[in-house]
Amino acid sequence: MYVTHLECSKTGKTYEPNKLYNLSEAGKPLLVRYDLKKAARTLTKENLKNRVSSLWRYREVLPVVNDENVVTLGEGWTPLLPAKRLGAQFGLPQLFIKDEGPNPTGSFKARGQAAAISMAKELGVKKVAIPTAGNAGGAMAAYAAAAGMEAYVFMPRDTPAANRIECEQLGARVTLIDGLITDCGAEVAKRKEAEGWFDVSTLKEPYRIEGKKTMGYELAEQFNWELPDVILYPTGGGTGLVGMWKAFDEMEEMGWIGSKRPRMFSVQAAGCAPIVRAFDNGWDEAPEFENAHTAASGLRVPRAIGDFIMLDILRKSGGGAVAVTDEEMIADTRVVGAAEGLFCAPEGAACFSGLKKLLASGQVSATDRIVLFNTGTGVKYLEAYGLKEAR
Repeated sequence: MYVTHLECSKTGKTYEPNKLYNLSEAGKPLLVRYDLKKAARTLTKENLKNRVSSLWRYREVLPVVNDENVVTLGEGWTPLLPAKRLGAQFGLPQLFIKDEGPNPTGSFKARGQAAAISMAKELGVKKVAIPTAGNAGGAMAAYAAAAGMEAYVFMPRDTPAANRIECEQLGARVTLIDGLITDCGAEVAKRKEAEGWFDVSTLKEPYRIEGKKTMGYELAEQFNWELPDVILYPTGGGTGLVGMWKAFDEMEEMGWIGSKRPRMFSVQAAGCAPIVRAFDNGWDEAPEFENAHTAASGLRVPRAIGDFIMLDILRKSGGGAVAVTDEEMIADTRVVGAAEGLFCAPEGAACFSGLKKLLASGQVSATDRIVLFNTGTGVKYLEAYGLKEAR
């Protein structure tokens, strides 16, 4: 709403607002910048109390100019749950779960797609395409349908059936690819010019970050403007991690919070852990993870274009990265569910698996205020829990 320019995340080069972009000239993600002084005149802690219970409550720091272009299905403002029983079992008196399962299409991907599709609508896009591990495709299909756009979804052939069926029933054209999300991305890149598609891949357009950053705004508001000590976030493409860090900086500039930041921890699957490997080795980038495999389809991202941004955030925050096995996250789905009545996606349960390792290594203390992100509902991952699709 108060966008001043876009900025290359690597070089700092600026770009005019209100134009259609994918990556910067350097081939890196673009970040949206705002006139936060103007935004803060009407966006205040006090008037938030009377605003809509969706991510659009933070309207001034979202990029859509005209209200008629906002495409919304009620996304955002998800619960922050005190995990009292789970915390009591493990001696963690300040354990919380930010549950993204109640979002439209059952995952946090609704946030990013709400912003991306709204901006695509504002900028005249008629056809959108996406490579997806599952949930992002379903969210894109939903918002594209609501916006009256054609949607083209490319997903690995072994993506959970719920994701494929969801996309099909929402009117998207689904193509199954023998390979990983990176192979799907290559197919979109190869065909998009000829087909007239706008590519809404993770961090390959500027606006999914803007929807995801609202998780950071919500955390601050739900904690009465005191950020937690530790955040564990399941990381595939990493848009949410990048977005929340951006939100913290914006809130500080508006005078809402101080300079203290949570220690950010990236949680990945042992079978696909490019960020963990890069962090442990002191690398600034995360090369492609060979033979990537995991039942948590959202974590099966062997190479993330925003790798250098994420690694910088983890180090600046004093956090880190941890890998867990599929067996651990599947087992911990039941541990979390039995204690809290919450059927997590494997990615969400992975955060609890990772937390136990961080506590054992002393990187996280039992006295910390800890937030685990459950990024979606486990109902969409039934194959991971032993159910085979009936044909």
